[in-house]
Amino acid sequence: MAISAALVKELRERTGAGMMECKKALVATDGDIDAAADNMRREGLAKADKKAGRVAAEGRIATAVSSDQTTAVLLEVNCETDFVGQNEDFIGFADSVAQAALEHAPADVDALAAIEMDGESLDARRRALVAKLGENISIRRFRRIEAGAGTLDVYMHGARIGSAVALTGGDQALARDLAMHVAATSPAHLSADDVPQATRDAEKELFMAQARDSGKPEEIIEKMVEGRLRKYLAEITLMGQPFVKDPDVTVEKLCKQHGATVTDFARVEVGEGIEKKQEDFAAEVKAQAEKTA
Repeated sequence: MAISAALVKELRERTGAGMMECKKALVATDGDIDAAADNMRREGLAKADKKAGRVAAEGRIATAVSSDQTTAVLLEVNCETDFVGQNEDFIGFADSVAQAALEHAPADVDALAAIEMDGESLDARRRALVAKLGENISIRRFRRIEAGAGTLDVYMHGARIGSAVALTGGDQALARDLAMHVAATSPAHLSADDVPQATRDAEKELFMAQARDSGKPEEIIEKMVEGRLRKYLAEITLMGQPFVKDPDVTVEKLCKQHGATVTDFARVEVGEGIEKKQEDFAAEVKAQAEKTA
């Protein structure tokens, strides 16, 4: 059976696959476009499962914010290359997953992936996108921030860093300024009271060892260590850090000036904590040349 160009075009628009792949699928089904589409989908999902083990450390942060500005979601969706991370289908998928996380408040990523949209789970849509774009794609993590009776705002630094800050008191403009600060400085904790005792003890032990090398008396060493520990706690906590827009004022003082209290914050960065494969192009070429020699 002759396969028309119009039929190939229709299947391509339906599946997003290449023209030759579409023509091959139509030939195999004697021009039955529905059967061809089903076959391509099954084959694509099988290929998607094979790609699941590949490192995906690129991608984007997607956000969703409730209409009353009291709830926000920061979501990381990963792919293998920056090129796919800028693909419209990938961006649309990430945005839809963030919106689903906002609307359904799933407990974790597995629960999020199981949510159905238009009769299809988000995980099935993810696998179909893997088949279409040819890269491993994963819904890695999300953070849900709730302001309760207060307010919040979200800041995006490009598509790779997203942050959110929730406040009681203050206003949305302050929340946005603080979200920008969080994106820039990546504080580990809200205040010194939130720093685990084990972390404090480990740092104090390190400072004590360094101070003793100076040969100073023990009482002087204690004061030196106390000062260094205070400085360390200020550096890793949101409240202790100098505000990025006005380094003469700490975030804690800024909040007091506005009668505001930070109740929660989050920062998510693409690929954070993922060990990327280090490519050695020269070694790759050499190895290939040795195989063909």
